[in-house]
Amino acid sequence: MGAKLTCCWEPEPEHSGESDAHNLEPEDSGESGDLPSFCQYTLEQLRIATSGFAVENIVSEHGEKAPNVVYKGKLENQRRVAVKRFNRSAWPDRQQFLEEARAVGQLRNHRLANLLGCCCEGDERLLVAEFMPNETLAKHLFHWESQPMKWAMRLRVAMCLAEALEYCTSKGRALYHDLNAYRLVFDEDANPRLSCFGLMKNSRDGKSYSTNLAFTPPEYLKTGRVTPESVMYSFGTLLVDLLSGKHIPPSHALDLIRDRNLQMLTDSCLEGQFSNDDGTELVRLASRCLQYEPRERPNPKSLVTALIPLQKETEVSSHELMGIPDSTAAFPLSSLGDACLRKDLTAIHEILEKLGYKDDEGAATELSFQMWTNQMQETLNSKKKGDVAFRHKEFAAAIDCYTQFIDSGTMVSPTVFARRSLSYLMNERPLEALNDAMQAQVISPVWHIASYLQATALIALGRENEGQVALREGTVLEEKRNENP
Repeated sequence: MGAKLTCCWEPEPEHSGESDAHNLEPEDSGESGDLPSFCQYTLEQLRIATSGFAVENIVSEHGEKAPNVVYKGKLENQRRVAVKRFNRSAWPDRQQFLEEARAVGQLRNHRLANLLGCCCEGDERLLVAEFMPNETLAKHLFHWESQPMKWAMRLRVAMCLAEALEYCTSKGRALYHDLNAYRLVFDEDANPRLSCFGLMKNSRDGKSYSTNLAFTPPEYLKTGRVTPESVMYSFGTLLVDLLSGKHIPPSHALDLIRDRNLQMLTDSCLEGQFSNDDGTELVRLASRCLQYEPRERPNPKSLVTALIPLQKETEVSSHELMGIPDSTAAFPLSSLGDACLRKDLTAIHEILEKLGYKDDEGAATELSFQMWTNQMQETLNSKKKGDVAFRHKEFAAAIDCYTQFIDSGTMVSPTVFARRSLSYLMNERPLEALNDAMQAQVISPVWHIASYLQATALIALGRENEGQVALREGTVLEEKRNENP
């Protein structure tokens, strides 16, 4: 195990259906690829995307008194997203929230986990951003399990962060609230991105720092306001984090720097990975950022200039430096995953038939308590008839029977939706199959079969790339299930 850190504050790890949304054209598409324009989502869209804000989909929480919870989710078009749901007392001014979100949503850059949209219904306030699957800098720096972060990667993180701040500053968004190691997240290629959530204020009281006072810029303690120079101070604390592998209070770090005790400031895991000159230069940059007087701190542009010559192993990919599997590489498939990739519907049928209702026994039990009414008996009979038809591969009949059961609304069953999904596939109705597979996942968020059936339907619809994403998701869920039977 690597060095562990006991946090002095409640961290906020930030990480990840444009239909029926109100699009807003961005000022600048930047270098962000094919991201959609910022838009407003309905609460129902986000409820479906997160499987009803299921606890299984929580990727971060912020405090207990005023929780702002972040969920991973999947939109109707299969785009993976991170959904931040604010505490209901936050952002009472609807218009202020919308204006702030829209302004941040105009930003589009490959160094950001970009804001895709928001939701503002009643007293609900939610933000929707790109989902970053490879966790936070804090996780990789402080709580690593397999390997400590390499020196070259730490320098890359510093550089990417400086570039993100330079971009935001150039677009008139120089203020970043509570910049810390939980705000840096890693995308599917293990490249570092700055979470867009920190570009929004945290709550109605305007507080911009959740960390303890030891890490707060000195001027913030006087005025309670964030300035661009405050962000540079926080950048300095991050440079100390990267150098030390620990979250050292700035005052202590400056004492070590003044005493030239750089050995105490440097992560022992980095021994032999960098020269004294490189280490000294990073320490010099950190101390400049941590100057007491705000005007003496550098700006993002000068930080980028200073960090460019320090970059190492630039030809090596981030996922290789991080020891994270390449997202574009082939991944091993189980027999079910392979059947879905090949659209071998007969093999999928055999697996579903053998599995039975193992994955929703709780729901079936709930039904059994209500069986004494005639209506319940009819509902149960329609399910039984559907199962008989499914077993005998009479898929049109199975669709009719399962539809009667589902439409009765007596109970929800992920297995029934999965079986009807496959029946639709057998009848060459892949769009209906996709809808049912997604509904199965809404009911049971971590059920691998729901993801696998989505993959099959997407591939049948000719949406190969999205199908591959769903297939990988199913593989990950199945592996987790096998690890924890």
